Amino acid sequence: MGSENFHNAKTAKNDEFYTQYPDIQKEINAYLEYDPNVFKDKTILLPCDDPEWSNFTKFFAQNFDNLGLKKLISTSYARASKLKKYGQMDLFEDTDYITKDPNYQSNIDSEKGKIFTLTRKNKKVDINDLKWEYLNGDGDFRSDEIKRLRDEADYIITNPPFSLFRDFISWLFETDKKFLVIGNMNAITYKEIFPLIKENKLWLGVSSFNQGMYFFVPKGFKYASTYKFEREINGQSVNRVAGVCWFTNVDHGRRHQPLQLMTMADNIKFNKKLKGQSYKKYDNYDAIEVPYNDAIPNDYDGVMGVPITFLDKYCPEQFEILGITSGREEFDPLAYPSKKYENAIQHNKDGSTTSGSKANTRATILVDNPQGIYYTADNCNGKLEIVYARILIRKIK
Repeated sequence: MGSENFHNAKTAKNDEFYTQYPDIQKEINAYLEYDPNVFKDKTILLPCDDPEWSNFTKFFAQNFDNLGLKKLISTSYARASKLKKYGQMDLFEDTDYITKDPNYQSNIDSEKGKIFTLTRKNKKVDINDLKWEYLNGDGDFRSDEIKRLRDEADYIITNPPFSLFRDFISWLFETDKKFLVIGNMNAITYKEIFPLIKENKLWLGVSSFNQGMYFFVPKGFKYASTYKFEREINGQSVNRVAGVCWFTNVDHGRRHQPLQLMTMADNIKFNKKLKGQSYKKYDNYDAIEVPYNDAIPNDYDGVMGVPITFLDKYCPEQFEILGITSGREEFDPLAYPSKKYENAIQHNKDGSTTSGSKANTRATILVDNPQGIYYTADNCNGKLEIVYARILIRKIK
């Protein structure tokens, strides 16, 4: 259900999503609890924004003095370019704040992006001190104009287009800036993203992605056929997207809280999810399958495959990340597949067969009585089931 809503968000012609104020406030407050001066004397850039309506701009402008900011920069993407390049439509029309301003030019407004700035002065700063002007270009974050703003900033904070998440993360890592950005949890498995997580250059934010997030969307937004959540909050249309999380390189307290775990024997005996079953070893990775985060044993020193949701609770002082069961070669030899299946065949529920190449893109487990799709291969004596992407971890001694 979450993936269907996410796909809808990427492909619909009116897929401009706007983050709610409380979600921004909750996340930022957690970093302030860990370090009250985390944003003091810093310049924050909010690219991929629509400053007239954005809750990112509203939050940081309203809290400019409380956070001790040096400067706030918020840029928008020109309406015509947004529609032409991404098929995205704005949620709102231009406000009186823009159209009645002497700087407003109706003939270029849809072609030019806008830049809003707020700078520390010798007085209390509030949202009314925001100044705006047109950018030279359309405001695309990849333009030289926005790159210069990126290089000026200390922090980049935004909700980038879902379909451009890979490009946006690469754009961020062209510099050594701090950042907080919203993305889908499936991005964890991207070949451009996972190595950064493994190298401890990027991690998840504070807000749990198990809760999903509601975003403001245009009226008439086409909901997935399985959608069963709220469609309106405070009179505005919303869409709930499951598995949405914050990606960051800003430290926070939650990532240093170790998981409370039981022994392998106690998990088998007392963990109701395991139902008394022992831990299985993968056929193509030198690791055991741990299907639930609360079933990670504290007395196993080998490699374990855990769900990607583990990253929501990952403590770098407790576990080491070795790789991911993607079939790709990772940096640690313990994360390499121990075998590649030859002439693999996928056996479907209706008795038909197709190529079994998926067996080489996931971890596999030998089963006696498969309950659904299973695989066979020339170099495997038995039937295989694949499991969803697993992160390979090892306890730090």
